[in-house]
Amino acid sequence: MGLFGAAFFGSGRRARRDDAELGKGVWRRAHDRFVRGLDRFHQMLEGAADVTEVYEALVPLADGVAGLLPEVRRICAAAQELAPSVDADVPAGAGAGLRDVHRELSRAGNSLATAAGAVAMARMGDGDVAAVARHCDSVRRHVEEAARLLAP
Repeated sequence: MGLFGAAFFGSGRRARRDDAELGKGVWRRAHDRFVRGLDRFHQMLEGAADVTEVYEALVPLADGVAGLLPEVRRICAAAQELAPSVDADVPAGAGAGLRDVHRELSRAGNSLATAAGAVAMARMGDGDVAAVARHCDSVRRHVEEAARLLAP
């Protein structure tokens, strides 16, 4: 497991806490997808350590997306409280607002995966740090929009 995997998936106590806060359905999956994206991003970043200037430019971006995890967790926990989910679907009675929250969380996870790919390209010299920054900004915007949509 990478940097985040052991911390978030390794402990039975952590898993029980996650079940209690995030459930086992769609909100937990959205959270876990974000965690996996962070893990992959940091795995790609580790591979860039031998390209000093690229690595140094990517570290603040990695810190920025990692800093979004508490907000993603807060959003997912709040959504689980409002519309508990036990499967892969947003609960039918949740309304359009929570479906949109889930959509933004999914987009954040997808943008994070794309950012990890851009890190891999940058470390190999086939991409640039600006592309990674654009994807990281997209992740941030989707998380912010999910939070805005969830707010009363």
